[in-house]
Amino acid sequence: MSDLYWLTEEQMARIEPYLPKSHGKPRVDDRRVLSGIVFVNRNGLRWCDAPREYGPHKTLYNRWKRWGERGVFLRIMEGLAAASATPKTIMIDATYLKAHRTASSLRGKKGGLGRLIGRTKGGMNTKLHAVTDAEGRPLSFFMTAGQVSDYTGAAALLDDLPKAQWMLGDRGYDADWYSDALRAKGITPCIPGRKSRIIPVKYDKRRYRSRSRIEIMFGRLKDWRRVATRYDRCPTVFFSAIALAATVIFWL
Repeated sequence: MSDLYWLTEEQMARIEPYLPKSHGKPRVDDRRVLSGIVFVNRNGLRWCDAPREYGPHKTLYNRWKRWGERGVFLRIMEGLAAASATPKTIMIDATYLKAHRTASSLRGKKGGLGRLIGRTKGGMNTKLHAVTDAEGRPLSFFMTAGQVSDYTGAAALLDDLPKAQWMLGDRGYDADWYSDALRAKGITPCIPGRKSRIIPVKYDKRRYRSRSRIEIMFGRLKDWRRVATRYDRCPTVFFSAIALAATVIFWL
């Protein structure tokens, strides 16, 4: 098949430092298996439908599940982002990811976080909160149920914000506590005030225009079918798909 996806040797060299060490029996070819994992996630396939050129589908699935649970894919994205980002200006926003009926069971394991799926006007959704650099490349993610406020995501991502001069956000992030927290970190907020404010908030309108880049980032992530529609019940597995898509699209 001519339309198969293959990671290049250069891309593998960049990923290699973040992969788990192989102990005992050598692993099956990392390049072949990871390329197959990318292909399945990008095209929204069932694992059993993976092209045979990538090897046994059980090998792909087992590697995907095992490394996802260990946070390998998120570690790759964050490592590459930390090495290449331009965080003078950062941006924050959130988007909804529709949950397929196979993923939308709301009952999770006891003591767990649940499925991180909630009911909104648009149906059953997961909400993805993200911080990007000045070019709209993702630096960090946080995932919640769809009905959760943007403030919750903003608070969760606050501690991991890189050193930056500006933070761009829409009116959904206009809160005194958030602006104060940003300034305490040496970051100047560029966030329009809510229409309900009596005293208008001043912000740099020219700088704010570049916030469209984070919207473009979400659109590109949703080009991957396993990101645009959530098929996985396990939130860790779905979060791994998001991290993998972000890595391939923006950091490799």
